[in-house]
Amino acid sequence: MQFIKEDERLAIAEKRPVLVEALGFTRGYATSARDLALIVAGVGALVLAANIRVPMWPVPVTMQTLAVLMIGAGYGLRLGLVTVLAYLALGAAGVAVFAGESAGLAYMAGPTGGYLVGFVVAAGLMAALARRGWDRTVLRMGAAMILGNAAIYACGLAWMSALFAADKGMGWVLQYGMVNFLPGDALKIALAAMLMPLLWRAVKR
Repeated sequence: MQFIKEDERLAIAEKRPVLVEALGFTRGYATSARDLALIVAGVGALVLAANIRVPMWPVPVTMQTLAVLMIGAGYGLRLGLVTVLAYLALGAAGVAVFAGESAGLAYMAGPTGGYLVGFVVAAGLMAALARRGWDRTVLRMGAAMILGNAAIYACGLAWMSALFAADKGMGWVLQYGMVNFLPGDALKIALAAMLMPLLWRAVKR
């Protein structure tokens, strides 16, 4: 009986709207002109975030992760993934949407490639957590952001390791693939953890 009640609670949680649905913009399917406008806006936000950067090698520090995770939480699974995939498709086609002037498949196969794959995984994870209400409180949104960043690093470090570990060692991969970015990540996590619940409070008024 307890398990049935728990299943019912989970089912209800999974039906919670994400932010754009609460605002009445979409039902989560990329089929309408309104959804298309959200996708274009999301891609634009990702391009802008990619250009707010601190140059570093081999991977620059940007606001992309903040934008990706916020889009995943705010847009939901289908619309969020379509937006991130559209962004990546533009980059694969050679449009300069990433940090710096480089683009194309060759660039995506370089050091940033794993992180770009991680964007897709993290957006999906954030959407799933938002369905359960994790984006509505500061603590839960902060925890969701940590998990989202962990997903990006898991993919990014795996690819960085394949490219550089044999030559430079895992210590170098961890330092230049993650550790150098952690202070910036902490600021982005704090920003998102405060901003998303504030947006929800505004919606409920």
